[in-house]
Amino acid sequence: MNIAVCVKQVPDTASPGRLDPTTHTLERSGKLMLDPSDEFGVEMALQLVQAAGGGEVTLVSMAPHGEISGLRTALAMGADKAILISDEGLQGSDALGTAKVLAKALQRVQADLILAATESTDGYTGTLPVQVAELLGLPSITFAKRVRIEGQKVLVDRQTETGFDEVECPLPALVTVTAGVVEPRYPSFKGIMAAKSRPIEQLKVADLDLSTDDVGWHGAGQEIVSVEPAEARQAGEIVVDEGDGHERIVAFLEQLKVI
Repeated sequence: MNIAVCVKQVPDTASPGRLDPTTHTLERSGKLMLDPSDEFGVEMALQLVQAAGGGEVTLVSMAPHGEISGLRTALAMGADKAILISDEGLQGSDALGTAKVLAKALQRVQADLILAATESTDGYTGTLPVQVAELLGLPSITFAKRVRIEGQKVLVDRQTETGFDEVECPLPALVTVTAGVVEPRYPSFKGIMAAKSRPIEQLKVADLDLSTDDVGWHGAGQEIVSVEPAEARQAGEIVVDEGDGHERIVAFLEQLKVI
């Protein structure tokens, strides 16, 4: 059982994020860490490989400046190897551009199963994993609260607002996992030392048969022209009910043309 896990390396989630004043995008010049939401996917992959009796867990990540700190954390958890795509031409990529890059890298892995978080803690689009699945021509199941493999099928309990759906589909497939699907392990000292020798393949855009016109600022379907602070919330009006409170509320709603 070979499983690929899409992981993102993000700025320290304990510190407030800063925007680049020129590009209005999140500042990523410092040390990056493994996105906490991706720890669940890594742990799920490790448990599935163990249950299958063997296999490999491969991490796939896109990050600037050749950053590998977050990957080392996931490797210390027990992942076998990693692929990092880092290229100046990727700056400014939107969700679809990032999906194109990850999909091309995942084709090199030929995994039986691809796992990802439902969304990252710095972007929150929640769209990238299913875009990757579409580009690869794979079925996808989202919001998995339980994942298991039976033969050539993946069985998923998919979280819903009222409970969960029991879903199954043939492998290979892509599954996004929710926080709490498993309890991520802490990297042991032995794992941290072993992670230093585990391979990380570093790729450029050209290595993936992609053009810089497909990704980065040129390939993005959006442009951030400005970022302004949200207006301070105004104090509301306090209505003291003296027997006519309902009338005053109705009049207020009529003023807003709600009713």
